Order: sequence, then structure tokens, then C-alpha cells
Amino acid sequence: MTYMAYSKNPELPKVRREAVRLVKQEGWSTRKVARHFGYTHSAIVKWCAKDPTGGFRRIETQSSKPKRSPRALSRDVVSAIIKERVGRRRCAEHVYHALVKHGVGVSLSSVKRTLDRCHLRKKRSPWKRPHDFTPRPEAAFCGALLELDTIHIIAPDGSRIYIYTIIDLYSRWAYAEVVERIGAHRSAGFARRAQEAAPFRFVMVQTDHGSEFSTRFTHRLLQKDIHHRHSRVRQKDDQAHIDRFNRTIQEECLDRVTHTVASFKRALPPYLRWYNTERTHMGINYQTPLDLVPRS
Repeated sequence: MTYMAYSKNPELPKVRREAVRLVKQEGWSTRKVARHFGYTHSAIVKWCAKDPTGGFRRIETQSSKPKRSPRALSRDVVSAIIKERVGRRRCAEHVYHALVKHGVGVSLSSVKRTLDRCHLRKKRSPWKRPHDFTPRPEAAFCGALLELDTIHIIAPDGSRIYIYTIIDLYSRWAYAEVVERIGAHRSAGFARRAQEAAPFRFVMVQTDHGSEFSTRFTHRLLQKDIHHRHSRVRQKDDQAHIDRFNRTIQEECLDRVTHTVASFKRALPPYLRWYNTERTHMGINYQTPLDLVPRS
């Protein structure tokens, strides 16, 4: 049989006082008071026994914490758990197996609870996106599936420069922009500008699980009638096309100019025009992306 903890309702002490007052001052029966407040008869009787003043003071809510825990872990076991966690910074599973090897009798759940109480267990962020299960569409036409990613480059002064890149899997049409900061709002803005520059409509965009591609980015794309999916976990080839494009654009363009925002902004537009209209691609039978884009 289980017992529910006391309520955390801040008004309940006043209700208890009023119930006791009706019984001891107004002369109501305990059963009548129980029906009036919607509580059990035994609860009213207990409240009356706890208040010898007859309804002149509040009956505060008591803690539901047990007075004793006969099966609690000993101090030595708790100390061993903390020492193993702090010393090696391993997760609860590793701490548990290490203690078992040393002959310490403790369960995995006890190790996790102890680490939780001591605030030594890293919790999953409530803002972290759950892995979605949106099926990966077949790239059967232009815009059916595009891959989007970011390139992080360290400038000579130590600052970071970011390049947004996107590529269409069917035609290999690509687009890129250089920015100084990234985020979900900026990612959505880049996708919108890429759609305006593309000669076809985007249907679905795929990204990795970076913070700049959060649920806010997903909602911004849906406002433009563009679907978004994250790459599958432990599937390194899901972003293979954009990873190869990132390497290509660095080797053929970015590495040939000074690593500054101004230099990248000057170099990217002519390179992208050449990439989309003149550069042949082995993956599309030595054609250019413009050859596969439907004529308007």
C-alpha cells in the first residue's frame, strides 16, 4: 500500500483551521464538515486532534519525508561513490562497475540517485532537441532534398568566421554566405536567401543537430513551406554531400584568399557562379548543376 505525500497547496492550512473551527466552535459533526469540504471523515478527526486550541491556529502541512530510512546507503558507500565520480569524472555506469570490482555492494539505481542528490550527475538539457524520425526523401528532382551546414574558420586574429553552405542533392546546385555569428534566426535567414537565389523551390532541408538548427529554425522554415529534418544519429554518410562541398569550397576558394570576412564576401559570389554554371561534377555524369535545373 502506498501513501500520497502531503499537498503543497498554500491555502490548505487555512482550510484545516476552518474545519476544526466548525467542529469545535460551531458544533458541526465531523461527518458534516467532511462532506462540506470534500475530505474524508478520518482526515477531519485527525485535524481536530492536532489542534487543541479549537480552531484558532493554522494547521501547517507536515513534511512527507520519512523519519528513518533503514535501507539507506552507509556513509562509506556514499563516500566511495563520490570519490569514484570526482576522481575520474566517469558516468554513473562506470562508477557502478568500478565499485563492483572493488567489492562494494551497491546497485546502479542507487549510484544514480546518490549522484543526483550530490549534484554530480550531468542532466540532459531541457532545450536539447529530441531526435526526429522524419523519413529521408529520395532526391528525385531539384529541391526534393538539400543539405545545409556551417564551416567554422579561425581568423588570423583568433576570431571565428562562419560560412553557411547548402547544396541540392539532385543537381548539386550550391549556395554559401559568410557571417560573423550563427544561430537559429540567422540560419533561417540564410535558408530564405538561398531559396530566393535558387531557380527551384525547396521542399526539404536536412541539417545536423547543431544548436543553430534548433526547433526555432524548423518553425521558421515551416512558415516558408519548407520542411526540415535532422540527420540520423550515428549515420556519418547522411551529410556526405554537404561535407564534400565544404571541403571543395575551402580548397578551391576560401584557402586561396586572406581569412577575413571582407575577403570571403568578395570571393564567394564569383566562385559560386562558376561552381553552378561551369564546373562539371562527377556525381552527375560530368554535367554542371545548371544543366539539371529545369528551364523556366
